[in-house]
Amino acid sequence: MEVKIGVQHAPREIVLESGQSAEDVERAVAEALSGKAQLLSLTDEKGRKVLIPADRLAYVEIGEPAVRRVGFGAL
Repeated sequence: MEVKIGVQHAPREIVLESGQSAEDVERAVAEALSGKAQLLSLTDEKGRKVLIPADRLAYVEIGEPAVRRVGFGAL
């Protein structure tokens, strides 16, 4: 699923494809914003971790699960 993260004082947003469910991402964001965690920690589909300081989060947009397309058919 695609996750877009806005960071304060950063000109561009962070976009990653995560293998985590929408509920897991939402739970991690809620913990970071409530002060339970100092960092928002998400893992992308390639296993890389993205760490963002919780006090720098501007917004988090959780998209629909990515659908893998196979073949050369018309869109």
